[in-house]
Amino acid sequence: MKTELPPAVPGAKPVTVEHIRVHSAAIAGNLERESADRDVIVFLPPGYGQDMKRRYPVVYALHGFFIGAEEWTHEIHVPQTIEGAFARGSRPVIVVLPDSKTVYGGSMYSSSATTGDFERFIAHDLVAYIDAHYRTIPDRRSRGLVGHSMGGYGAARIGMQHPEIFGSLYIMSPCCLSPRDAETLKPEDLAALEAVKTPEDSARLPFLVRALLADAAAWSPDPKKPPLYVDLPAGDDRDRVLAKWTANAPLAFIDQYIAGLKRYRAIALDVGDQDGLKTDTGTLHDILDTYGIANTFEIYPGTHTSNVAFRIQDHVIPFFSNTLSFEQ
Repeated sequence: MKTELPPAVPGAKPVTVEHIRVHSAAIAGNLERESADRDVIVFLPPGYGQDMKRRYPVVYALHGFFIGAEEWTHEIHVPQTIEGAFARGSRPVIVVLPDSKTVYGGSMYSSSATTGDFERFIAHDLVAYIDAHYRTIPDRRSRGLVGHSMGGYGAARIGMQHPEIFGSLYIMSPCCLSPRDAETLKPEDLAALEAVKTPEDSARLPFLVRALLADAAAWSPDPKKPPLYVDLPAGDDRDRVLAKWTANAPLAFIDQYIAGLKRYRAIALDVGDQDGLKTDTGTLHDILDTYGIANTFEIYPGTHTSNVAFRIQDHVIPFFSNTLSFEQ
């Protein structure tokens, strides 16, 4: 869906864009044969190449379903929105966009023998690589994690489970927060899934049906079921598989991670007023409030994607500028 481009900020200085590849031992050996060498786009702030002693906080930004890092740059209109945020007074940070697209459209930033461990790729392999190759401030207080849609799910999931890695968290229009209701599974969709015999067949599936296949690859892997290596929520397996999916729903497991969430300096959530995901996002906010975890929550005018670029420039980058540690 189309995203609106904010006006260019006069006087904005250009950032440096680097396209790199990062090898992930956590993804290597997966049953889907997803590449363990992941495309990553790095945005270095103005002045990075001049003061060789200066170190910077890092913001890791996770894309949504059915797109990769390159498409994500067009959706959020970077580098212009990053440059605009800096020109408006946000302190300079390194911004990192990793690619977590898979054969079915997305990894769900989860840990699966079928897709590989994308959760560990983000929280361990990628962070270690960026710290080793760029002038970062290698401290959790100087690392931020943000994501939109599937990436919002990833930011919530990884953020809850890895507070030792990240210090501030921004969750944008997160999908997949609540357990899946069996009644929402349409018989025709399940029939289409069961008709898929090879990964290539999945390319013909409608968007939402393909998303179900991605969910299965991430949350109900089955090493004994080639060539897809998944269990589907159908027939006699329905309740067993849906129980596995529930175990991966942040609103179901959040109570286990309250101590870690309290370590964050700041947590922000936002969602469009025309986005069907606003109910679950509001529920996540309410749970954080119930536990006394400081967070901000904003419902802004817009659809699921319409204003995400504005949010990056006017809210996300300024949020991390204000909440990450710049102490070297």
